[in-house]
Amino acid sequence: MSVEHKVAQLVEPDIGSITPEDMRRYRFGTILNGGNSGPGGDDKAPAPAWLALADAMYRAGTEPLPNGEPVIPPIWGIDAVHGNNNIVGATLFPHNMALGAAHDPELVRRIGAATAEEIAVIGVDWAFAPTLAVVQDTRWGRSYESFSEDPEQVAQMGVAEVEGLQGKLGAKDFLDQRHVLASIKHFFADGGTGGVDQGDTRGDLDAIIRTHASPYIPAIKAGAQTVMASFSSINGQKMHGNKAFLTDLLRTRMGFDGLLAGDWNAHGQVPGCSNTDCPQALLSGLDVFMVPNDWRGLYDSLLREVRDGTIPMSRLDEAVGRVLRVKLRYGVFEKPAPGKRALAGQWGLLGSPDHRALAREAVAKSLVLLKNDGVLPIKGSAQILVAGHAADDIAQAAGGWSITWQGGGDLTNADFPGATSIFAGIAAAANAAGGHATLSPDGSFAKRPDVAVVVFGEKPYAEFVGDRPDHALRDEEGLTLLRKLKAAGVPTVAVLLSGRPLWMNRELAAADAFVAAWLPGSEGAGISDVLIGDAKGRARKDFSGKLTFAWPSACDASGKPLFAHDFGGSYHQPMPGLPALGQTCAALQASAGNIFEIFHKRLAGGVDASIRAGTDEVQLHGFVGSGPRAALRVLGFDYSAQEDARELRWTAPAELRLTWSADQMQPFNGANSGEVVLRYTIDQAPTGPVTLSGEGGKAVDLVPTFTAFAAHGWQSAHIPLACLGGSGIRGLALASAAPLGMKIATIELRPGGQAKACTGPM
Repeated sequence: MSVEHKVAQLVEPDIGSITPEDMRRYRFGTILNGGNSGPGGDDKAPAPAWLALADAMYRAGTEPLPNGEPVIPPIWGIDAVHGNNNIVGATLFPHNMALGAAHDPELVRRIGAATAEEIAVIGVDWAFAPTLAVVQDTRWGRSYESFSEDPEQVAQMGVAEVEGLQGKLGAKDFLDQRHVLASIKHFFADGGTGGVDQGDTRGDLDAIIRTHASPYIPAIKAGAQTVMASFSSINGQKMHGNKAFLTDLLRTRMGFDGLLAGDWNAHGQVPGCSNTDCPQALLSGLDVFMVPNDWRGLYDSLLREVRDGTIPMSRLDEAVGRVLRVKLRYGVFEKPAPGKRALAGQWGLLGSPDHRALAREAVAKSLVLLKNDGVLPIKGSAQILVAGHAADDIAQAAGGWSITWQGGGDLTNADFPGATSIFAGIAAAANAAGGHATLSPDGSFAKRPDVAVVVFGEKPYAEFVGDRPDHALRDEEGLTLLRKLKAAGVPTVAVLLSGRPLWMNRELAAADAFVAAWLPGSEGAGISDVLIGDAKGRARKDFSGKLTFAWPSACDASGKPLFAHDFGGSYHQPMPGLPALGQTCAALQASAGNIFEIFHKRLAGGVDASIRAGTDEVQLHGFVGSGPRAALRVLGFDYSAQEDARELRWTAPAELRLTWSADQMQPFNGANSGEVVLRYTIDQAPTGPVTLSGEGGKAVDLVPTFTAFAAHGWQSAHIPLACLGGSGIRGLALASAAPLGMKIATIELRPGGQAKACTGPM
């Protein structure tokens, strides 16, 4: 192999930033699709488009090379963390926290095998799963990707999923055309950072290894072929630059001989590194750089550093050898092109009845009963009211990593063909037993029902966006509904959808029964299988789920847990009485004032975004997308984490509009009592008018500010609210009349402020 093609084996770009022609030229060893990437830029692309792109990339990467140089087929990795979850129509299994509660490794093994089949249908080779994080603080936004707070349970479930995805080591079907490569992640201690994504796990090193590294040992022995390094640090040192762990611990002590991949631009966080230049990571033991968009710069720097001796040829050959070893074991040299493989294009396997039945079984087994004053099981012949906006919302039940990276947003039930909402499952069960279920999101009714099922919980999120300062659920829809129905004399069953245990004391007190349903995925009927009995009220299935994380008694998770690890009720045993439930939470009582973060990693709840060009307007879901006639595009951009900022590209006059309710302006009393703070960077001065306007129409000229600080890196602009219409504004509009490019990290409203002028450098 040429040095150029060896280096290319270590570079993993995203499909959104390369073409088959790039693959033909560079011969990347691996590619990936991020959570918001899809064929042709469409993250809702139909399954045949995924297979067609997989085939195109493979064929471009296997065209003959001159001078008899060997051709190395590429492999494609995908975040299939609860099924082949990027693909419309796939089976979405419960997230790992729920599967941990099911305490059934064989179930997890079967789910891994089903997931592998649905990945193979679209011609992809590699699942970035399972997560082996041993989460110690569930304020972390990735908590639902963890099986348990107990390392032994994580190890047990991790082995099962590895064997399901890859096949059993030594068996005839190991890594055959019905299986895919697994990736155990994120090595290691990502679950010990105090609830902070990409944080720092601190403490005694031997204790950290015993807790957080131990699940990797049995997973490696089970044949896991790839490991993904963590964004996080241990005792202040970034994992992607930590040779003691990536080489000495993982390779020498644990005996891992497969491929060690990086996470999304995580090498760029190593001191002295950038996304485009990080020999330190390779020298520390990393084999493959996940560099979604900046691959050209990284490729050039690696090539230069090999040639000038910064990276020894022996280290390059070692890393390439590990990539090739995994490819040999996977059989990529013998397997046909993706479109010709055994399961390719068998669309009936994608969301097949068997796979959906398996997911439904997993939902039923994962439910944890926390309270039951006799209202469960519900008679199938009853008149059942199903309340809460989440009851008929498959996207909310699926959570993050469901078609899109963060989930939710503009996703509707139509985006989950073949799936069943929680309400639909309850309605079918009731109808079959002679009863009836009525959907009433706001809990209203004309005739009092026999019982009400209230479905509520967290809106979808993934990783850092899901980080929380405490365990309080600030959306009080469920609490309001439970209290409303209780006052009307209706027995209630609370069904909580969440990616973690939450402080639920008020809801537990208000409900007659309470069920932790986690994030059940696409098969909501699994909930009705347990909650709805036959016509006489006899249970069809019993609760068997047990907590794998302690349940907090206080919103800050201090003190003795309300429910201990392994707690869970059932129909055949009487439920113990609940302890006294404190119903106050300082975090909820604290003023919401101080700072209104309109955009910080994601739009604040209740903030809507749109693009207006002329008289036409397009809504933006997830704060990304294109406006009318592509006059303005809003794209995800990595500021301090994956796609936590936004890049704005104007090609014609247009304005970005952000609107919110009057309630969110309560901390800003008085016409001159606040300011807008915009954290931005701009490379070139504007060539036409650029303004920031308040809802009332008062506009501030930003040209002097942007001109003064163009090409000066990240800046903060402070604009007094009085310049925009005062504290009563309920929206902002950022407009450019000419082509312009800029990036935005945060947009905030802050009380007070020192800015005096409405324009000029700030």
